[in-house]
Amino acid sequence: MPFAVHALGLAVFAQGTSEFMLSGLVSSIAADLNVSLPAAGLLTSAFAVGMVVGAPLMALFSRTWPRRRALLLFLAVFVTVHIAGALTPSYGVLLATRFVGALANAGFWAVALSAAVSMVPDRLRGRATAVVVGGVTIACVVGVPAGAVLGERWGWRAAFWAVAVVSLPAFVAILRTVPGGAPRDREEPAPTPAPAPTPVRDELRLLTGPRLRPTLLTMALVQGATFCTFSYLEPLLTRTTGLGTAWVPAALALFGAGAFLGVTAAGRYADRRPTAFLAYGMTALALGWTTLALTASAPLTALALLPLLGALAFGTGTALITRVLALAPAAPTLSGAFSTSAFNLGATVGPWAGGLALDAGFGYRAPVWVSALLMGLALLTANHVRSRARARERAGTGTGADGTAGS
Repeated sequence: MPFAVHALGLAVFAQGTSEFMLSGLVSSIAADLNVSLPAAGLLTSAFAVGMVVGAPLMALFSRTWPRRRALLLFLAVFVTVHIAGALTPSYGVLLATRFVGALANAGFWAVALSAAVSMVPDRLRGRATAVVVGGVTIACVVGVPAGAVLGERWGWRAAFWAVAVVSLPAFVAILRTVPGGAPRDREEPAPTPAPAPTPVRDELRLLTGPRLRPTLLTMALVQGATFCTFSYLEPLLTRTTGLGTAWVPAALALFGAGAFLGVTAAGRYADRRPTAFLAYGMTALALGWTTLALTASAPLTALALLPLLGALAFGTGTALITRVLALAPAAPTLSGAFSTSAFNLGATVGPWAGGLALDAGFGYRAPVWVSALLMGLALLTANHVRSRARARERAGTGTGADGTAGS
């Protein structure tokens, strides 16, 4: 695996820490800025909205740039807005910095996913995707709990400063290792001319067609379930499970450790049997969220479930991203962008739906029940798509399960 792919994973680690660390900081942010818990939770949604909108827009904006230049610019903007967020006393300004930071993060993700798979042979696409997404899971294991510790000791602003500082080594690593995307040196002749880039209209037609649309919808529902509970994990653990605040970093680390194992498994096995991998993973995930909702008041059970749920959620999510990239080789600019958008559409809807359930007075278990409901919808969608694929096969159209959500 080229070291440049690991450099991308390092940058995603810093960005993933920012995206997910609010799960351990919502109470302190709400108290410091004098807003409600659901309002603090919307900071996660604002980031996700920026990711949904920004992924295709930033991918198109940087379409003709050398990849290294695009990655460095996006990362520089990301660092700048985190410094601004750490300094502001205004909830509105903080909300704006989360959105702008997400635009930069979305652009980075869209370019990074395409760059990673372009640097490896086809048989290693799953592993390259897993290395990039693995940066997020390491953020859950190390960065997010560390952010919770910083927030507990020195306030939530310290966590924002830490993200800005950690991003600097990633910037240097990308500068030194990622190919610039410039044309070949003149003295190095190219045996054949490079193929013309796929027109954007053709990429959009492919990605919004019947083969990929179900996969993207399934991805959004799965991630919605994940982020719905994850965004409100801290109040669930402290106010329903009965754990002290000192347990929150450890609980987040357990979830992150499971996520890392899930991404690793997806990188090794999802390419071999994607349909079975996704079917079993999604079914187990639906059962897992339901079990957590029923047993959230039991500390040992809740802590035991967290790494399992992390593994299932991120393993399934990684397999779905790999699926989109495999089904859309003719859409090199927008396949990574649409994957990022679908991933973060779920991260937008999930916390929003969980906040509605909290505001309705259903208690701190409510977001977990919403997660179970979203996974049920994901399974129904996947089953419907699979039934249509089988009907097409029987009709002799030649479109099989490989053109579906893969579940």
